[in-house]
Amino acid sequence: MSLTNTIRGLFKSPMDSTPPGFDDVCAAEERVRPLARVTPFLRFEALDEAAGATVFVKCENVQRTGSFKIRGATNRIARLGTEERMRGVVAFSSGNHAQGVAAAAKAFGAPATIVMPEDSPKVKMEGVRRLGGEIVTYDRETESREEISARIAAETGATLVPSFDDPDVISGQGTAGLEIARQAQAAGGPLDALIVCAGGGGLTAGIALAMEGLSPSTKIYTAEPEGFDDHMKSFDAGKIVGNERRGGSICDALLSPAPGEITFAINKERVAGGFAVSDDEALDAMAFAFRRMKLVVEPGGAAALAALLSRKPFARRSRVGVVLTGGNVDSDIYQRALARL
Repeated sequence: MSLTNTIRGLFKSPMDSTPPGFDDVCAAEERVRPLARVTPFLRFEALDEAAGATVFVKCENVQRTGSFKIRGATNRIARLGTEERMRGVVAFSSGNHAQGVAAAAKAFGAPATIVMPEDSPKVKMEGVRRLGGEIVTYDRETESREEISARIAAETGATLVPSFDDPDVISGQGTAGLEIARQAQAAGGPLDALIVCAGGGGLTAGIALAMEGLSPSTKIYTAEPEGFDDHMKSFDAGKIVGNERRGGSICDALLSPAPGEITFAINKERVAGGFAVSDDEALDAMAFAFRRMKLVVEPGGAAALAALLSRKPFARRSRVGVVLTGGNVDSDIYQRALARL
C-alpha cells in the first residue's frame, strides 16, 4: 500500500468520510459537554462604535485549553473504543488542536503524540507538555506533517485525530455554532452575519451546519491571513485551491495548506464569502481586544475581529457575530500588539 493510501486510511473516522449534518452536530454536543464549557457571548459598546454595527462576540479564547479545538478533539476521541484509546492517538497541529487533543486524550486515559512545527509558539508547546502530550517537531517548509503522523500511527497503532478534515471533528466544532444560535436568539434574535476564523475550515463547516439548522438566515463568512486565503480563492474557483506558502504569517493557527475535502464540500454550499487580513490588522485587533474589550486573543484567533474592524463590511443596523477562536499567544507577539496602543 502506498503512503498516500495509508494516510487516507488513517484519516477515516468511525463515520468514514461522509460529510456530517446538523443531526451529527447535535449528537456531538452530549459527548463534548463534559470537557468543553459553554463560552460567553458578549457585547461591547466600543466595538459597536468601531465596527458600525451591533456586534456579538463568541469568546472561544476563554475555552478550556484556550481555543475551540477541544470540542472536535473530544468528539473524535469519545467515539474510539477502549482498545483504540489504549493504543493512543496522534495529531498534527501548530498548537491549539495539539492542546485540545492532549486534554481530551488525558481525560479518556489515552496516550497522545503531537506532531508540531519547530516554530510553534512556545506557550502552545508548553501547554501540550503540561497536559501529558509527547511532541515530535518538524520543519513546515520541508517536511510533511501528514507523512510523519502516518508513520507514527503505523508504527504504534495509534489513531489519527485530524485537525479539521474529519466528520467527528467537524461535528464537535459545530457545537460552538449551536451555542451561538441559541445565545443570539436569547439576545434578541438571529444574527445577520457571522465571521469565523478559518484555517482548514473545520470550525466554519461545523458552525455552518449548526446555523443551517437553527439560524438559516445567518450568512457565514471566513477570515484568513493574507497569502493564506485559500478559502476565498477556492470559493471563487469552485474547487479547492491551496496556498503557495507554508509559513510566514503570525497567524500560526490558520496556516493550513488548503481547505479540507470534507470541509470544502460543506462550506462551498453554505458560506457567503470571506475576508483576508494582514498581520498588522491582526495585531491591531489584538490591541483593540485588550484595550477596549479586556480580552487576550492570539493573532489567528483575532482574524475575524480584524476583518470586521478593518473592512467595516456591515451596516449599522446589522447584527453581526465574531468568533474569537483562540487566546494562546507568546509574550513577544503580544508585546508587538500592545506596542500599537
